[in-house]
Amino acid sequence: MPALMIQGCTSDAGKSTLVAALCRLLHRQGYSVAPFKPQNMALSAAVSVDGGEIGRAQATQALACGLAPHSDMNPVLLKPTSDRKAQVIIRGKAIGHLDALDYHHYKATARTAVLEAWQSLTRQYDICLVEGAGSPAEINLRDNDIANMGFAEAVDIPVILIADIDRGGVFAHIIGTLACLSESEQARIKGFVINRFRGDIALLQSGLDWLETKTGKPVLGLLPYLMDLKLDEEDAVRRPIHADAARLKIRILRLPHISNHSDFTPLLNDPRLDVDYLSIDAAAVDADVLIIPGSKAVMSDLVQLNEQDWRNKILRHLRYGGKLLAICGGFQMLGRQLLDPKRIEGNRPTMAGFAVFDFATRWQSDKILTQRTGKLWNGEPINGYEMHQGISSGNGLSQRPFVTFDDGTSDGAMSEDGKIIGTYLHGLFDHPDAYHALLSWMGLPNTSYQAIDHKAQQLAELDRLADMLEQHVDMEKVMELLA
Repeated sequence: MPALMIQGCTSDAGKSTLVAALCRLLHRQGYSVAPFKPQNMALSAAVSVDGGEIGRAQATQALACGLAPHSDMNPVLLKPTSDRKAQVIIRGKAIGHLDALDYHHYKATARTAVLEAWQSLTRQYDICLVEGAGSPAEINLRDNDIANMGFAEAVDIPVILIADIDRGGVFAHIIGTLACLSESEQARIKGFVINRFRGDIALLQSGLDWLETKTGKPVLGLLPYLMDLKLDEEDAVRRPIHADAARLKIRILRLPHISNHSDFTPLLNDPRLDVDYLSIDAAAVDADVLIIPGSKAVMSDLVQLNEQDWRNKILRHLRYGGKLLAICGGFQMLGRQLLDPKRIEGNRPTMAGFAVFDFATRWQSDKILTQRTGKLWNGEPINGYEMHQGISSGNGLSQRPFVTFDDGTSDGAMSEDGKIIGTYLHGLFDHPDAYHALLSWMGLPNTSYQAIDHKAQQLAELDRLADMLEQHVDMEKVMELLA
């Protein structure tokens, strides 16, 4: 089938963005197109329509294609829990935690899942656009590779190599990457895209000519540096774009293993808000609202928060009139106790929480992955998703729940004085009505109300990327590769 793979000279070279832009452009032209990433390593994930989880970038790429995200779009997802260990998710389902060496041996099994997912997608769509991971030049990882050239060779698809000129040394990156590849892999690369260019192209032209002469391969595009791109980030924790007219100060606690920080993209894109991340070694919370986000290693992060006396910092913040919002792992920290008898999270069977709410959390083998719709405490509609292995129970959850779902169940908790909210729900700022309700709770005056539709915002940014692609990439040659 028509397919094309985007590989990068480095991490963060622009692979995810280029695939998303191609997906959007081809979708607008009427093609049935789907994204695919064989193996991804990321802490920000999305719940798929089939009840699994995939990388956040593939969910954004699916949106670009007009599709609901499916676990086949990212059959292997690695969610790091330490420098050497990660939770391994195969076709949407967690199969356990493996250290780097064990996973290296497991890759032969993972390869089967990757090829099965690929075959499933190719039966359903006209075109598949594939994103590599990291760099194909990582020769220490070439054995049983399923992320880059190992996959491209297995399914026999052409490759475009993207490089980031903003880092410097772009020609060395490209030539060095080619030098690390076999002859068949070098032949598989059909051209280059240079990303994040700013300046006068006349000063770069001699270098582009040299590169094409040296390699015999064309430069297919020179992408400009796009300022203020408002797409969900998968790995990088992004700084706010606007804060000039801010009327509300929000700080997000930057946990060592922060996960799903894409929850906060709508806040970061809102010019009425002063939003930033707060280091765990901060002396105090100087903000109207403190947010404790999700974590992939709740107990480990809680140990570090305790070392920095965060329970007292939180209580002081509340005494001085501040508000507190805790999501997923951050919510679990607010309970009395965390119980992990099966050692799913690590070596601690039990640990005391901050005891802000009266409940305990117990880790279980199966992960909860589900889309949710319901109504907030004030009756406003909300939708989002749950993604967690801990199950919480206790009196503190039944007295004043944060949200009541359409099936009659409830989630989260709200303090009696209304200053603290805890919830398992991710994506809670994506719905315009819920966004307005939560900002009103935080303290933004109703006179400042404006509808913020996160999905519409993301689609507008994807269209912006597609427009850029039409202008700066030789799409005729790209379509020849797909043909």
